[in-house]
Order: sequence, then structure tokens, then C-alpha cells
Amino acid sequence: MKKEEVFQNYDKYILSTYSRNPVVFVKGKGMTLVDIDGKKYLDFFPGWGVSNMGHCHPKVMAGVRDQIGKLIHVPNNFYHPNQAKLAKEIIRWSFPGKVFFCNSGAEGCEAAIKLARAYGKGERFEIITMKNSFHGRTLGALTATGQEKYQKGFAPLLEGFKTIAFNDINALKAAVTDKTIAIMFEPVQGEGGINIADKDYVKEIRTLCDQKNILLIFDEVQTGMGRTGEMFAFKHYGITPDLMVLAKALGGGLPIGALVVGEKFTDTLKPGMHASTFGGSPLICKASLGAFKAIVADKMLKNAKTMGEYLMKKLDGLKEKLPCISQVRGLGLMIGVELTMEGKAVFEECLKNGLVINCTQGNVLRLMPALTVTKKQADKAIYILEKSLKTVTGQ
Repeated sequence: MKKEEVFQNYDKYILSTYSRNPVVFVKGKGMTLVDIDGKKYLDFFPGWGVSNMGHCHPKVMAGVRDQIGKLIHVPNNFYHPNQAKLAKEIIRWSFPGKVFFCNSGAEGCEAAIKLARAYGKGERFEIITMKNSFHGRTLGALTATGQEKYQKGFAPLLEGFKTIAFNDINALKAAVTDKTIAIMFEPVQGEGGINIADKDYVKEIRTLCDQKNILLIFDEVQTGMGRTGEMFAFKHYGITPDLMVLAKALGGGLPIGALVVGEKFTDTLKPGMHASTFGGSPLICKASLGAFKAIVADKMLKNAKTMGEYLMKKLDGLKEKLPCISQVRGLGLMIGVELTMEGKAVFEECLKNGLVINCTQGNVLRLMPALTVTKKQADKAIYILEKSLKTVTGQ
């Protein structure tokens, strides 16, 4: 199929729910993507963080190849070993409890919302979330999302949600009532522009939740699986959440979501109260087990910390040279470059020059390279970014 035919088929047969760029990718390996014309791109934003291990990591692919000829799907009213192994691995890296498997981050957030309401027993149902947050596109997750632009056109939204300023403990305390059952937020807001939760803020929330028997829900859909230099970002804060939502990189490139439930709350949802037909299939769980193996074998957590610091230093240097950069912020390999102008043209120029990045909130360039990124790749990305910024600004 030729490029123009791909475009025509998309226009004719696929709903236009995305703003797409005129590039057709056909192959990927590590941090390299190849388009239909054979052009290579350095991928510094692999699928919103889905491919944390890089594209088609050998350990993920080995798991898929081993499983695909044995058993792809089995309903969740039976057992299979891969789901048991994966749940054990997730708990080993996170906190004592149990896991519910689904297919996406939005589904994981929906499961968290339902569990919280079930825990509230109809007496407490309010959930507090943060401005500039993003929790998904399904109706419950959309209501929890603190950005009106995503909610426009879908009223009425669900009742029982409050959205407050991020990193403002006084606003949070003022929002809590005797109806509050949960507080949900991302430790690093991705779609919100790489906004990082303060350590003292998170610790105060944990204390507040303990005092009032409120569930603390961490949305680690984007920060999980090593993105911030820890397997899960809550480890940066010296606290443990009650619930944690995972997805994106958990499957090493394949679709999977999970809700990790602390042991105090594992009996809240009873059989029949929640389900997911495809959640935790043998094939997807085998891929996810490969993702964990890849992170450990390739020492990706250490590299994420080291290269995160390296990139931040390089970007800070770029900020000193280019007045169009107002701020650089990040945690591990989750980095935002805030501009004094709109960033779409910069994204497009980078893509033209063979670098895939992202622009969110209009003026924040988002860089989330694979956890395997090298200094050579980082230097190339910085070079292309600098070149692109100068072209767009005329500097």
C-alpha cells in the first residue's frame, strides 16, 4: 500500500478523532522509527510512553513469540499462569496488595473510581482531582480529568467530582468534606505540561488521607515502568498510595492496564462487581513479563536517572542560549520544555528533521525517550531541537 492510498483509506474508513501528521510509520527498532519512504526518525516520544523499552525490545518480542502459538486468550472465569506471574511481579515492585487487569489507563481509572465508591458504601462518593490532570477519555475518567477542553461537548458529566489547583494543600483541605472518599492525581502531570508534585505536598496528602480514611489514588499510567527513574514514581515520595493505576509501558508496546489495590482494600470489590473481557490475557501478560525483564536486564532504571540528568543539563544549556525557552522541568526521562510561544511549529520542524517529540498545553515540548537512550542519541536530539527552534524563531 502506497502512502497516498493509506491517507485515502484513513479519510474514507476511519473516524477523524485524531489530529494526524502526514507520516506513515512501518517499522521500529529501539529508538528508531522508519516511515514508508524509508526515512529514519529518532523517537523521543514513543507512543505517549507506551514503548518505554524502545520499539520491539527483544525480551518483549521473545515473550510474544513464545506465547502466540500456545494460547492467546482465555476468559477470566478460568486461571492461567502468566496472569498469576505478572500480578506477583507488579506487587513485588510496588506494595502489598492485589491487581485487577484491564486494557488501558482509562479503564484502570474507571476501576479505581468504582472501587472508591464501593468503599464509600453510598455514604461517601466524592473524588477530588487536580487541574491540568488527565485520566482518560471514558466518561468517569473524563470527569476526573481537570481540563475543560477534553470535557466540552459531553455534558452532563458524572456527579461527585471536584477539581482543585495542583500542588496547593490548602485548596485540597478546603475541598474535603464528609462525602470525600478519594483523592486522585498523577505524581507528574504529563498531558498537563510536565508538572511535578512537590514532595511535601504528597506527604501531607498521605497524612490527610490516613486521618480521614480517604483513598489515595496514584495515576501512574505515564510515570510507571521506570519513566521517572524508579519503577513507579510514588517511590520518589517516601509514601505508598492505596490504589495505583498502570497502563502504557506496562505491556512493552501491547495494550494492558492494571489497578493495583493495597491489601487493606482488596476485599472491596466482590465477584461480579467489575470485569474486563480481555483484561490480563495470556499473550499480553507474557509481553508485560518481558517488559519487566528488559528493564532489569538492561539496567534501565539507572540509565533513566543518569540520562534524565544529562538531558536536563543539556536543555538548561539550550535555555541559556535561546530566549524562546522559559523553563525546563522533569523527573527522570519525563521532561518538559516550556516555550514563550506556541510549540506546534517546533514539533513540526523537529519531525521534518527526523526527531519525534510532542507538544502539549500549546507551548510545552514533551520529551520522553526510551529508557535505553544513550548520550549519542541525546546529543543528536538536542542538536535537532536547537536547529528547529532557531529555524522557527529566526534566531
